[in-house]
Amino acid sequence: MAGGRERFIAQKSAGEPITMLTCYDYPTAVMQDEAGLDIIFVGDSVGTNVLGYGSETEVTMEDMLHHLRAVRRGVKDAYLLVDMPHRSFRTPEIALKNARALIAAGAEGVKLEGGSEQRDVVRALAEDGIDVCGHIGFTPQTLSQPGGKGRVQGKSLESARTLIESADVLETAGIMLLVLELVTEGVAEIITRRLQVPTIGIGAGPACDGQVLVTTDLVGISPFTRKIARRYAEVREIETSAFRQYNGDVKAGRFPTGANAFPTDPEDLVQLRELYGLPQRV
Repeated sequence: MAGGRERFIAQKSAGEPITMLTCYDYPTAVMQDEAGLDIIFVGDSVGTNVLGYGSETEVTMEDMLHHLRAVRRGVKDAYLLVDMPHRSFRTPEIALKNARALIAAGAEGVKLEGGSEQRDVVRALAEDGIDVCGHIGFTPQTLSQPGGKGRVQGKSLESARTLIESADVLETAGIMLLVLELVTEGVAEIITRRLQVPTIGIGAGPACDGQVLVTTDLVGISPFTRKIARRYAEVREIETSAFRQYNGDVKAGRFPTGANAFPTDPEDLVQLRELYGLPQRV
């Protein structure tokens, strides 16, 4: 799908909400694509939700490329966006090299975290013809680490002005979308109204032009609930119950049964048992 920027700006102009979810594997990609999502997003949250890492800062380019390729195989219609992992966009030159690798692996656009300080990186990518999604507010690659500045952003006048000014700078630099994570509702609305490009909220209220959630939160795989998410299913409970039943059935001899096996030809079986000295079944 080409022309992501034009498509999403048109959706914003028409007042059509943009839908986006994280995705880390082929089967989930197939289901999300069939569900009609606008954007399927290979997020660096793969680190904490799938790979067992302690934080997003452990995610590597190799991790992102591996999961991106898997998701790419399952996506036909949705726009495929991918995160640039921690330290993969330290300079414009490094960002260009890594973004090109992600595009070559099947992404249609890249997302990177940070505010005004990312202006030169965003400009370099945009001038190279790469679709860029910005991300301000709570930025897991930095603010979730020791010494971070807390989760909800925009609670003070100073913080709010920094977010608004960062949004302006990023739009001027060339972003096509802007994720607002854990930004107070009023500030998110101001940013959304100021920008021509769409905003995608996660914990930023309903005024944003679109919404994104982490899929493991949405389907109830995560062991905890989040204020910013809505659980549409309880997959963790369903799967744990199925695993428990399977474990019990195997140990009790209830699985497998003849219905789950393939019979040997009776005449062949007689000869085989005789050949290998096994008693014949009565």
